[in-house]
Amino acid sequence: MKHIKVGDLMTDEVVSVLSVTSFKEVAKLLAQHNISGLPVLDEEDRVVGVVSESDLLSRQAAERPMRGGAPDAAPWTTASSFGAEVTAAEVMSTPAVTVRAEETAPDAARLMARRGVERLPVVDDEDRLVGIVTRRDLLRLFLRPDAEIRRRIIEDVVVSTMGLGADAVAVHVIDGVVTLEGRLESRSQIAILTRLAEQLDGVVAVIGHVTEHVDDRISAPPRSAAHGLSGEP
Repeated sequence: MKHIKVGDLMTDEVVSVLSVTSFKEVAKLLAQHNISGLPVLDEEDRVVGVVSESDLLSRQAAERPMRGGAPDAAPWTTASSFGAEVTAAEVMSTPAVTVRAEETAPDAARLMARRGVERLPVVDDEDRLVGIVTRRDLLRLFLRPDAEIRRRIIEDVVVSTMGLGADAVAVHVIDGVVTLEGRLESRSQIAILTRLAEQLDGVVAVIGHVTEHVDDRISAPPRSAAHGLSGEP
């Protein structure tokens, strides 16, 4: 069963800057494009870091002491000699946390959560920028129409993966919650069906009302038999 890839969700027209781009120009681009961060590239388009609003504000706070509870200079969105002197390379977070286009969307989401980032530059085998994926992009997985989720469970899970008929079980989907009903040959088939449905992109939860003809779960042999004893004194 195939997961949606990062390449299917990423934006390939990426606002980026070079490492020598000035602080002021970085701030201007963030404001113009209404974004909170962007990748920093070297001269060969390789991603060397990421710069965000918080990176800019942290640097400015460190460089501009407070006077009487207020900063002694204008915000970073206004022109200043400070903004012209400092470069993206000096304020960016490095090394950049990146992802490949062929990686799955769930893997990208786990990477974002683990590293505490809101965006991932997408790179090729030589670390050159090819796109960017954000948390908002990944949230689109949970906006997948119920009809499409139902179709993928029937076609990808029930028919293609498990080799059953399309009508082997009844599949109902409401707001991403899947309900399975019917009767399968064995208990193990039910477990596989439920697990695969849960892993499908866009599924919020799975409710199972499927019974089996045969309980094929392996039962542990009696203790005496397991040790080769007859049970007789």
